[in-house]
Amino acid sequence: MTTAKETKKKAPARAKKVKAAGDIPHLRIRIRAYEHKILDASLKQIMDTAARYDVEVHGPVPLPTEIKKYTVNRASFIDKNSREQFEMRVHKRLIDIINPNPKVIEALTNMSLPSGVNIDVKMM
Repeated sequence: MTTAKETKKKAPARAKKVKAAGDIPHLRIRIRAYEHKILDASLKQIMDTAARYDVEVHGPVPLPTEIKKYTVNRASFIDKNSREQFEMRVHKRLIDIINPNPKVIEALTNMSLPSGVNIDVKMM
């Protein structure tokens, strides 16, 4: 007679996943802006710069839009039921440049982008 513990089989050990780009250095560029049109224009400028130097590019990957909502009273003293709501939307994109050479990095650092666009660059 077998017990429940004996009949239960162990799951086979799974192999660890190895990142494809784990060995290869790459730049991870996160771009944030309040207006999506300015964001897309700056993305196109970055993609054109990377294409000019024949570098492999992954993206642009759209990240979730961050929405900040604020509720304020319209009047300062009496009308509590009368309120206004405001929101700020922060649009975000992600680009990976695989195996960048120094010319690409120099071109990206010297590039002038419109105001209101925030860029975070990480070497991974």
